[in-house]
Amino acid sequence: MLDFISIPMGFILKFIYDNIAFQNYGIAIVLFTVGVKTLLLPLTIKQVKSTSKMSALQSHVQEIQKKYSNDKEKQSAEMIKLYQKNKVNPAGGCLPILIQMPILFSLYYVISEPLKYMMGKSAESINQIYALIPSGAENMGNIKDLNIINYFSSNPEQLSNVSYLLKAEELLNMNFFGVNLGVVPSWIPSNYFAPGTDLDAYLLLLIPLMSGLTSYISVRYSMKDNLKASDNKLQASMQNNMIFLSPIMSGIITFTVPAGLGLYWITGNIYQILQQVFIDIFVFEKYGLSSLKKKI
Repeated sequence: MLDFISIPMGFILKFIYDNIAFQNYGIAIVLFTVGVKTLLLPLTIKQVKSTSKMSALQSHVQEIQKKYSNDKEKQSAEMIKLYQKNKVNPAGGCLPILIQMPILFSLYYVISEPLKYMMGKSAESINQIYALIPSGAENMGNIKDLNIINYFSSNPEQLSNVSYLLKAEELLNMNFFGVNLGVVPSWIPSNYFAPGTDLDAYLLLLIPLMSGLTSYISVRYSMKDNLKASDNKLQASMQNNMIFLSPIMSGIITFTVPAGLGLYWITGNIYQILQQVFIDIFVFEKYGLSSLKKKI
């Protein structure tokens, strides 16, 4: 459904890989993620402005709802007056999200399926190559593209069997500072204490750990004002649960997918933290939203 977005994004990622990222898939992912999120920054700022204004008006909204609880028509009219007076569009925070979501979903597919979106291979070709991987080979995950690249990079002598489908130059360099981005991190503790465990295994473990940590910092920072201002115990409890649930889920999911996707999430989390700092320092001041922010 999203190929009309994913395909051109795949060409851009391939260009970055070939010309800017020193033909390293990890560096290409970092640069590509930062580039896409930077292009989406104006939409994010618009969303934050709208959400902040709406949050600042919540006390007035609740007063109107309570005052006209038995007269929905009057309640709606007063709400409209409130929004018009303060120049707020209730749907203003939704449109940027609706625009961003297809792009971010496409970004996920582009990174997880490089043979399709970067190399332009058809699903049929990918399935044929995948079927030629010996059944006894170590399973690197359920994402065929990364599994294929990882297997044939580790077993280049097997390329002769698929030469009509896959060339050596199409095997992306998955080594990112010692981490093989085509491998799924292991969640089994005993794997890290077994005799002769390679350093690579411990480096790979950093991906889910960093994913959980950066997710925690990102969520915590973005919700800091809400936590300070919330008088509703139930709402405060839900927000606290979200702060811890998001990093835990992020870490768990990263143990089930190749490390390349984990790097994408880590990069996105770090960017979001820096983006929030930028918005707090510059955007709220520039648009006169500092006083509104204090009311959130």
